[in-house]
Amino acid sequence: MQRRKLFAVAVASVLATGGLAACGDSPNADNANNANKSSVDFLKIGMPNGTQTENHNPFAGTSSANALGYKWMIYEPLTQWNPVRPAEPAIPWLASAVKWADDYKSAEVTVRDNATWSDGQKLTAEDVAYTFNLLKSNEALNQNAIPFDQITVAGNVVKVTFKTPQFVNQNKIMASTPIVPKHIWEKISDPATDVNKTPVGSGPYTLKSFTQAGVTLSVRTEGYWGTVPQVKELRYVSYADNNAQGTALANGDAEWSFVFLPNPKATFIDKDPEHHKVWAPGVLGIHGLYINTTIKPFDDVKLRQAMNMVINRTDIFTQAEASYFHPEIKSVTGLPPGAGDAFIAPEYKGKEFSNDVAGAKALLQSAGYKLNGKVLSDPSGKPVKIKLSDPAPWSDYQTSLEIIKSNFAEIGIAATVEKPNQDVWDKNVQTGAFEASMRWTNGGATPYDIYQTVMDGDLLKPIGTAAQQGNFGRFKSAEATAALTAYKNATSDEARTTAMNQIQKVFVEQAPMFPVGADNVGAAYSDKNWTGWPTDADPYSGAQPTQPYVSLIIGKLKPANS
Repeated sequence: MQRRKLFAVAVASVLATGGLAACGDSPNADNANNANKSSVDFLKIGMPNGTQTENHNPFAGTSSANALGYKWMIYEPLTQWNPVRPAEPAIPWLASAVKWADDYKSAEVTVRDNATWSDGQKLTAEDVAYTFNLLKSNEALNQNAIPFDQITVAGNVVKVTFKTPQFVNQNKIMASTPIVPKHIWEKISDPATDVNKTPVGSGPYTLKSFTQAGVTLSVRTEGYWGTVPQVKELRYVSYADNNAQGTALANGDAEWSFVFLPNPKATFIDKDPEHHKVWAPGVLGIHGLYINTTIKPFDDVKLRQAMNMVINRTDIFTQAEASYFHPEIKSVTGLPPGAGDAFIAPEYKGKEFSNDVAGAKALLQSAGYKLNGKVLSDPSGKPVKIKLSDPAPWSDYQTSLEIIKSNFAEIGIAATVEKPNQDVWDKNVQTGAFEASMRWTNGGATPYDIYQTVMDGDLLKPIGTAAQQGNFGRFKSAEATAALTAYKNATSDEARTTAMNQIQKVFVEQAPMFPVGADNVGAAYSDKNWTGWPTDADPYSGAQPTQPYVSLIIGKLKPANS
């Protein structure tokens, strides 16, 4: 599950970045329209993802529906999964039940019989089977590379078999796949690129408008299988960057966002202490510096180890992450504090990172590197230089890169920071056209997703070919791939533990990526108009507005004055 969504910046039609048109559908046109109201019936949602073009395709990673998260209000998954409490069973949603085989090579999905599409047609098992077949036959849509085998229908039950056990992918399959109507999508010639101009879904909302000012969804007045939300309209805006999004939250132009706030108390909470909230629960996902291991001298494990030793993670946490957004990674395994503790291998328990410049210099000297003044030369005599890159709007990542740049300078590595826009950066990372970049990993109910994103040889692509699922640094390790495969194919907890310990050993010793901070699935929000948000006291789901569980949240919101 990706926490930060990446979406291409288009040059055609614009979706709001600050100066919004004052039209009837404008998310910022409500002060005058509602000045005399005691309550409102809409919710204003924002994301700092820059300019968007109209695209409601739920499978396209670059679509506006993905960028702002509204695809999950139109389309729904089969189950709902809570990443804050990953051990809890999934909640039935479009499926009234899901029964996995003991070996996780098949599942029987019972499709609820009271759901309809927004055009009035009944949702059936055929729609679910069609969606799975759509992913099976289109690699571009099957972003989690699920190895579908046979998909059959008997009444309202869909039986899905897989070529390999899917213990580690069960939530990706059932809780992160948007189910689409067969009678609409079978007429689409290219499901990967179609913009889905008039979306028909099973969710509680339908598209009302897409304008320069923003996207507006209207609640379905009839035919929705679940409890109809009390929020009548959802109004989305894509802001230019973190700063613009933070300003919108502070002044009330946005009520809900997942965004880094450099000083959340001063810039947001203190603007309305009674109503402005920040909640950032940690989960099994991490952020760190990916290294392109195909580029010399960074293919040298000793150099990577030394670089990993000098990163000041405490400075990054306090200065770049405002002491809250991405909790500091301390364990050398890269596992997040709290969520990852139970998975740490015995040999690494209690072993933590330290900012060890002297130790790094000694390691480099033993490996044939020479430090002449402030310049480190590799064994061939060439100065060691590295380019660090991330999109300019991501202020926390940019500050992190500046800290890392100064850390590397302490051992003679000259680093420069580049700031490509999001679409260029995403393409560069996926195709291997980068040297080092801050990025997240996938997350899940176990650390498997973390390590797979970084080290899985099954995801390895040649330089120039997009690696959509992971292994962006082109790390080659037969040992890591074998251990990851053993973990996902294991049929017992004992076998999974053995494999996980081996996975961690490769990660620690080979340093393919430098872990820095833990992931969170939280949000900044206001409860001035709507209450019922997830909190520490009631963590019933994550809180990001771009994730599948948003329909759980919207369904629980109630007017503040009710």
